[in-house]
Amino acid sequence: MKSLHGKVALVAGATRGAGRGIAIELGASGATVYVTGRTTRAKRSEYNRPETIEETAELVNRAGGKGIAVQVDHLEPDQVRDLVARIEQEQGRLDILVNDIWGSEYLVQWNVPVWEQSLEGGLRMLRLAVDTHINTSHFALPLLIRSGNGLVVEMTDGTEEYNRQNYRLSLFYDLAKTSAIRMARSLAHELAPHQCTAVAVTPGWMRSEIMLEHFGVKEENWRDAASKEPHFMISETPRFVGRAIAALAADPKVSRWNGQSLSSGQLAQVYGFHDLDGSRPDCWRYIVEVQDAGKPADVTGYR
Repeated sequence: MKSLHGKVALVAGATRGAGRGIAIELGASGATVYVTGRTTRAKRSEYNRPETIEETAELVNRAGGKGIAVQVDHLEPDQVRDLVARIEQEQGRLDILVNDIWGSEYLVQWNVPVWEQSLEGGLRMLRLAVDTHINTSHFALPLLIRSGNGLVVEMTDGTEEYNRQNYRLSLFYDLAKTSAIRMARSLAHELAPHQCTAVAVTPGWMRSEIMLEHFGVKEENWRDAASKEPHFMISETPRFVGRAIAALAADPKVSRWNGQSLSSGQLAQVYGFHDLDGSRPDCWRYIVEVQDAGKPADVTGYR
């Protein structure tokens, strides 16, 4: 069932990872999806990775939607303004905004005190995680409001409850991911009078392209990574959180979630979707009850 047929989505930061998974699943539900990022087949960002926005758009098309790739650096307000003007001209509406811009995996310094970290790298991380989202919301929300019942998703890492109780092993990373949750709360307040909804959503331990490379595996043999990290068995594909976003976007009562911090595993229990392998990994409950509790890795009852 094409539950999002006729809807227009912007997935900002859809070159790879969660953004790509979200774009594909919105397309699978019938949406027209604008996918943005800095890396194209003609030019790579400083990430110097092979994934491109054109690939993402093609995957959206293959899933049954319409993917439109637009090269945008969301740190540049003029580029974001032009993007939204193009969406308005071509579609006349915007129903779903997913702020997934990140681009900082290679900047994070884990378990390093702030006085020993790269100040330049840390401040750039905050710009990539915060300024980009604000730029995009600033220009896109007037168009989304006009469509009525619009949805804004701030992608992050960790639920509000988990991040409040746990230090995320890097001052800059901690601030970046907590900021996305607070932005969703603020946007929820500002959008409520316009019958629009804003939420923060976190995937679990996601098997992104970079994560798979880190463990030296591919999606086809990802379980082999458990020999290095047994808790990796709770991990999920980027499509799982994509299905979470598609479920939210198709929910006529999505406003019940306004301002809340949600996870892919939590939403799977509510909306009844599964990951590609048919499982429902509940990562954040597992992390609290098993991993952080120092128990042996055992995903029984958690996926």
